[in-house]
Amino acid sequence: MEEKRKNLMAVNDKEFLEYVVKAIVGNPDNVSVERTVDEMGVLLTLKIDPTDMGYVIGRKGQTAQAIRTLLKIVGAKNNARVNLKIYDPEGGARRGGMRSEMRREDIDTSSVDDLKI
Repeated sequence: MEEKRKNLMAVNDKEFLEYVVKAIVGNPDNVSVERTVDEMGVLLTLKIDPTDMGYVIGRKGQTAQAIRTLLKIVGAKNNARVNLKIYDPEGGARRGGMRSEMRREDIDTSSVDDLKI
């Protein structure tokens, strides 16, 4: 009976995450979830199309936090700790942001170079 319960939980948390994420991304065919279990609990690794990263993370991380909260509820219902890892192949680099585009050597300081302070 316990084995059946574990298999049922495996279906619930993984399928739940896939269902929620596929509903909010633009490329649902590129959504995949890997499930691993260790001494810390269940780890769900979410892989999505890089262009959909903003949809899953949301403004200030609110969407990702909401998904994590829902997964904790699913885990609590099944007496397990469920964690979410969002796989980012680019290592968290922001595309198109000012910090990544502008480097110190690119800034024109010629107007203040001769100031004596």
